[in-house]
Amino acid sequence: MKELVLSLIAGMAVGILFRFLKLPLPAPPVFSAVLGVFGVYFGGVVLDWIMQNYIK
Repeated sequence: MKELVLSLIAGMAVGILFRFLKLPLPAPPVFSAVLGVFGVYFGGVVLDWIMQNYIK
């Protein structure tokens, strides 16, 4: 849980800094892009799990 809170705080700090400097946000502006990033992460987790449990 601590990692999630720290990640959220760091992300908010970066967003504030980028807006203050009048730069475009370094994040996807649409929800589908966020789901794509999650899918990439989840795919890696699933592959690690498969390799640990089925491929030795």
